[in-house]
Amino acid sequence: MSDTLNAQRLADELEIRNLVARLAQLADMGDLNEYVSLFTDDASWEMPGAPRRGRADIMAGAQDRRSSGTTGPGSNTRHVISTLSVRSDGSDEATSDSYWLFYANTTTAPAVQLMGHYHDTLQRQADGWKLARREIVFG
Repeated sequence: MSDTLNAQRLADELEIRNLVARLAQLADMGDLNEYVSLFTDDASWEMPGAPRRGRADIMAGAQDRRSSGTTGPGSNTRHVISTLSVRSDGSDEATSDSYWLFYANTTTAPAVQLMGHYHDTLQRQADGWKLARREIVFG
C-alpha cells in the first residue's frame, strides 16, 4: 500500500470517528440543524419501530425525541459511544461498527437505560464524510 493511500485511509478513519462522536454529542445537547447536516440527503435511520428516511424525516424524529424529553438539553441523558471500528479502503464509502450506551439521570444517579450496536455506512461527499445509513440494534 502506498504511503499516500495509507495516509488517506488514516485521515478518513479519523474523520469518521469524529463524525460518529459528533452525532452522539449533537443528539444530546447540540443544534439539530448541525446534527441533520451530518447525514446524506437520502440517509436512512433503521431503528426498530421507528425507521426514518431522508434528512427531513430524521429531523422530525430528533425533534419528537426532544419535545418528549427523551433526549436533548434538559433531559439529563447522554449517548456514550465505545468499541468503534472503521473499515475504509480509500474509496468514497466506508463502514463502522460501535457499541452505544444511553444513560438517563446523568445529573443525579446515572443509569444505563438502553444499550446496543450501531452499524453505519458512510459516504464521502464534497464537504466531508456523511452518515448514509445507520442500523440500530438493541442489546
